[in-house]
Amino acid sequence: MSTSRDPIMFLSGAGLPAWIWDDVRRELGEGQQTYVASRPQGGRARLRDYAQAVIDSAPPGGYVIVAHSAGGVIGAEVARLMPERVTAFLAISAVLPQPGGSFISAMPVPNRWLLSAAMRVAGTRPPDSAIRRGLAHGLDEEVVDRIIADFTPESPSLYRDRTAHRSWSGWRGYLRTTDDQELPVAQQQRSVRRLGAAWQHDLHTGHLPMLEDHQAVAAAITRFLDARP
Repeated sequence: MSTSRDPIMFLSGAGLPAWIWDDVRRELGEGQQTYVASRPQGGRARLRDYAQAVIDSAPPGGYVIVAHSAGGVIGAEVARLMPERVTAFLAISAVLPQPGGSFISAMPVPNRWLLSAAMRVAGTRPPDSAIRRGLAHGLDEEVVDRIIADFTPESPSLYRDRTAHRSWSGWRGYLRTTDDQELPVAQQQRSVRRLGAAWQHDLHTGHLPMLEDHQAVAAAITRFLDARP
């Protein structure tokens, strides 16, 4: 389906397993080389460790980053650390901080205060009820159960560590999810501006469009890559 010669590196949102991309990868076709970034082991990993895990997962040469949710913070750090390797960057309902900012700093007040307090008390795994209501809104119950079973808490540093102050100026796009109960469109639009996305598109899905409408996600990725100058 995709005509890109560059491999695609998928970055899952916080706590989410690699299998969420399986249908999108199949839809893109065997002609499109794809990878899913690994995550560092242990609960004390820093943002730099998350970025290094992506770099270590990547094939030689250039590659496209497709980053979902909190994966946007990791992808932004990778692009700043390895600008010569990242050939394009597509954010999907992702959080993008300003250079030098963090996931938490990218949240509006008072959300950033509430999130910081919640992590100190309860850690980084949301309650199952919150996953059902927000993250997995719009999905079949069987898929929701699988997400809950496979959800893995992240290191608090993923949310608190600040990105590098350098910016990245390659081909950037943003795929908004307009029925998103986890990251409202207004917050997504802030990330669009921070990313400086030249390409934008909307999907009428919840926060996990790769599971709710994988065909639309694959088609959007292809259009984004085909639109590169």
